[in-house]
Amino acid sequence: MSAIILGWDPASWDRWNYAAAVDRVAASGLHVEPWQAGRDIPAGTDAWLVLQGTHGPGLLGHGVVAGTGAGQPLVAFDALLPLGDHVPADVLTGALPGAPWQRLGENAGGASVELGPGEELHLRDLWARVGPGQGPDPTLPAPGTYPGNAVVHVPANRYERDPEARRACIAQRGTSCAACGFSFEVAYGEIGADFIDVHHTVPDSQLGSTYQLDPLTDLVPLCANCHAMAHRGVNAARTEVELRQAIANAGYLRGETASPEELEAQRIAREILGPG
Repeated sequence: MSAIILGWDPASWDRWNYAAAVDRVAASGLHVEPWQAGRDIPAGTDAWLVLQGTHGPGLLGHGVVAGTGAGQPLVAFDALLPLGDHVPADVLTGALPGAPWQRLGENAGGASVELGPGEELHLRDLWARVGPGQGPDPTLPAPGTYPGNAVVHVPANRYERDPEARRACIAQRGTSCAACGFSFEVAYGEIGADFIDVHHTVPDSQLGSTYQLDPLTDLVPLCANCHAMAHRGVNAARTEVELRQAIANAGYLRGETASPEELEAQRIAREILGPG
């Protein structure tokens, strides 16, 4: 089993606060919910949430089965559309003429149905075209557009995704990479303004129940490349100092873009000094 559809009819199954789940995914990238699927579902199975009932069918979101809790699959939703913004029935039918959601039955509260390989591919393609945008990190594919085993993820905890903590870190440290100096705004202009990853420097072993984040000391701005290298091949992430040392040891020279004022100053200097 590689993918399933989860049917949800708000009129007959209202055990979760869907609006709060949407907000949680938008803020942290994940919401975990136990699901009454009526059967065992292997961990790692892609799960597609389909709205049923009066306003359905409509495609609402994507998640992955993370495990089992209290005899129910735990679904880690990584993309959820607000009610009313779901992919509507006519678009769904055009993409999947076989209408696999009809196999869920009427008024399903927490039912599930397995998708065939062809149906899953069509659904992924539809989601990539009309589903949610890229979310908090546009350098990563939108959740659900690729199979989980086809995407390499850099671990990002909730502190790195917290918008208020990010703003505080960037206000203190700026948007240039603390390791290599790369600036998305310098490289890409307006579209790169205010964009940078933030890296949480506190090891997981120190994140006890009393831990409180200090965004000015515990977060550091890193470009996507340096963020990946901070995590690659180690249990405890490398520090910005270790990254700078690795860059220096490799003989890499940090590039910079000269401003118009710097170029004009160089021209005047050449005129004063004359040919040499």
